[in-house]
Amino acid sequence: MRRWTVVRTIGLATAAVVAVGVVYELPASPLSRHGALERQVVPASVRTTAPSLESPAVASRRTTDPVVPVKPAEVISYPSAGSQSYAVLPADPAVIGRGGRLMTFQIAIEGGITGIDKTAFAQFVRTTYGAPQGWASQGKWRFEQVGPGATPDFRLMLVTPRTRDLICGGGPDRYTSCRIGDSVVLNVARWAHGVPNFGASLTTYRQYMVNHETGHRLGNGHELCPGPGRPAPVMQQQTLGLHGCTAYAWPYLNGARYSGRLGQYNDPVPHS
Repeated sequence: MRRWTVVRTIGLATAAVVAVGVVYELPASPLSRHGALERQVVPASVRTTAPSLESPAVASRRTTDPVVPVKPAEVISYPSAGSQSYAVLPADPAVIGRGGRLMTFQIAIEGGITGIDKTAFAQFVRTTYGAPQGWASQGKWRFEQVGPGATPDFRLMLVTPRTRDLICGGGPDRYTSCRIGDSVVLNVARWAHGVPNFGASLTTYRQYMVNHETGHRLGNGHELCPGPGRPAPVMQQQTLGLHGCTAYAWPYLNGARYSGRLGQYNDPVPHS
């Protein structure tokens, strides 16, 4: 009788262990058959009592790693006609480039344009000039950003479409950018939206804008596509058409000046 009692007790204990094992059973893999993480629905009783499968080191990192904030997307807004007054950005004393003629420049942003991170905008311009295939890369030109009150070699301006027409003269189009005299004029509409059928990123188009209009200030005229499938010269009017070339933002290619024949196409200017 006693022996039966002992066996019965052991059998009940074994059943209890099996029951607990069922409660804590985990899925074989946290991945779906498509390789994506599946969110598991776990009963509350299991969530509060199930042991952690993380190692102490992983658990420590999970609880102590800093949270990196996500920078909000840039949202640029502007009226058709701005204030025609300008915020001139502070100087940066670092000279861009290793040799050649020094060109000082100011950066000015027209009133009415919002959503532009001015510090990031200036950094973008300087980085574009100093890029491995940029104007300052081959020892012919150097650049230095000067601030308010200075007399620069040129002024890089971000302006609204109507102000672009007032500064650039000629036939008004409110669409393109230009260089006139010592003013390198970037149309904020193109900076914000780029152009259709460009075939490259907005960042590439912005680099092209800066390099193309600055290229005019450095004495370069318009150029033509060298041939189908080849990169477009930076002095080609890529805003209006590629003519078989592919978008290219830089004055140098593989360390050599990259150009096409002088000339320009009779492309229509789209409506802004």
